[in-house]
Amino acid sequence: MTSAPKEYTAPVMAVRTAITLFVFVSIFTGLLSAAYLWTKPAIDASAVQEKMKLVDEVLPSSEYDNALLSDTFALPATPELTLTDPTLLYRARKNGQPVALIFEAVAPDGYAGKIRLIMAVRANGEVAGVRVTQHKETPGLGDYVEVKKDKNKARPWITQFNGLSLAQVTAKEWKVKKDGGRIDYYAGATVTPRAVAKAALKAAQWAEANRDRLFAEGAAK
Repeated sequence: MTSAPKEYTAPVMAVRTAITLFVFVSIFTGLLSAAYLWTKPAIDASAVQEKMKLVDEVLPSSEYDNALLSDTFALPATPELTLTDPTLLYRARKNGQPVALIFEAVAPDGYAGKIRLIMAVRANGEVAGVRVTQHKETPGLGDYVEVKKDKNKARPWITQFNGLSLAQVTAKEWKVKKDGGRIDYYAGATVTPRAVAKAALKAAQWAEANRDRLFAEGAAK
């Protein structure tokens, strides 16, 4: 049998190489897709657990009986909360009645930048809880605003906001003691707690002003 002319050898090899690569990439992509589909339920379940873990820290599960992760409101970028991106707000209810709003907020003026918060505000305007979810504050100083890094395990600093409401505490009192308010702080680290207190106040004011609308919009009939 006559061999192929030399001028066709290189193109034929190139085609064979391309086909081999295509087959390899297709198989590899298929394996990746199969692995993703196989692990996605576990990943989704883990994400739900993490969300509920945070929610449980700011609002006890005993206070509501609805499917919290399904009763949400798509919150757009909200200047009052210093949120520049859309996020989800969760609505807690019990026996069909409004219990609390759980949402994110940002303190833009931390010592080392933004401090992200999650908080729950009850339907009566009372803060159920606040937690710091992300920050870059100086280790050993401002990081006490985070529960797991606060040395006071009996009464972490962030729990001072539990039970505060605009009906009982004035905006002037909703500040660190150094600024004439009632919020404690650690000596030498005033900027961080001041930023958190300010953000929590603005968030509580926003929740009170928008409470009825947030509970009503998109609610199941």
